[in-house]
Amino acid sequence: MPTHKVLVVRNDKLGDFMLAWPAFALLKTSLPDCRIDALVPEYTRPLAVNCPWIDRVVVDPAEDPRGSALTRTLSDNAYDAIVTLFSTSRVGLAAWRAGIPVRIAPATKLAQIFYNQRLTQRRSRSEKPEFAYNVDLVKHLLNLWNRLPKPPAAPPYLQFGSEQIAAARADLLAQHGFDNHARLVFIHAGSGGSARNLSIPQYATLATRLASNDGNVFVLCAGPGELSRARELAASIAGCAHVVFDSREGLVNYARRIAFADLFISGSTGTLHIAGALNRPTAAFYPRRQSSTALRWQTINDASRRLAFSPSPHADDHDMSAIDLDRAAAAIIKIQRFLSSFKRTFGTS
Repeated sequence: MPTHKVLVVRNDKLGDFMLAWPAFALLKTSLPDCRIDALVPEYTRPLAVNCPWIDRVVVDPAEDPRGSALTRTLSDNAYDAIVTLFSTSRVGLAAWRAGIPVRIAPATKLAQIFYNQRLTQRRSRSEKPEFAYNVDLVKHLLNLWNRLPKPPAAPPYLQFGSEQIAAARADLLAQHGFDNHARLVFIHAGSGGSARNLSIPQYATLATRLASNDGNVFVLCAGPGELSRARELAASIAGCAHVVFDSREGLVNYARRIAFADLFISGSTGTLHIAGALNRPTAAFYPRRQSSTALRWQTINDASRRLAFSPSPHADDHDMSAIDLDRAAAAIIKIQRFLSSFKRTFGTS
């Protein structure tokens, strides 16, 4: 029997959920005898099931504006603690009504009145990465229970079988007649709307620059409702080797494809953070708006595997057209060559 039952809440967008994985890892490794449940929306449930540090996934009822069904769920599970990484009054009220003894959340918004343990974070100042803010809340619980945090888990946080991934990669290459040694450069030109992204012409310009690096093949990927944008980009780079695919096969299969990316390029999107959790090399484009910075929404792959680009300090915070694509392309090609050399020397990707 577990000594404690803890509910961790991250029931907002896909990228936010992926940035909670280091917090789940810390909690489970520091409290291995604890049962950890995760409250997530139906959309992210398939990936939550694949998280090795989550024991049980609880889907937040979609049609439950007053939180009545959620309150019953929380009461039935008799949690010892709730750690709310993203706080709303609805979840806070449900946790209070359910009588959960330890209720932890950021000390922001009206929702904080329902929690008896509040941590001041000021996330909008972007003083540290989002995943670090999540980890701090877990550390607060560990401190309350007099448990020392274990050393942080190293990437990758999300993994699939290596043979399965190799077979899927080989299948894609063979299906489209690409060389076995091709570098698969994934580009996700869509956006969830929470942060500005490059325009299609900008992505086309970037791809054209990157095509100068022999062996680059572009995989233009699209989330729900984004296929037309991927096809528009495909038409703009007709002279470059490319293929288009979308997420119609489901979120987990989508992630399995990203797992064989040699490089993943996008704005600050949920798909980018899947790539980061898989420890794939990433090149991301961020606005300079304080709440949307490259530091705040940093990916969780190894530092040596991520690049970030933003408008110059003299440009408007949201002016993504001010990003120097020639400089970005040169930096991307440089890291590609470094990773290719590393792979030849050590035989790893």
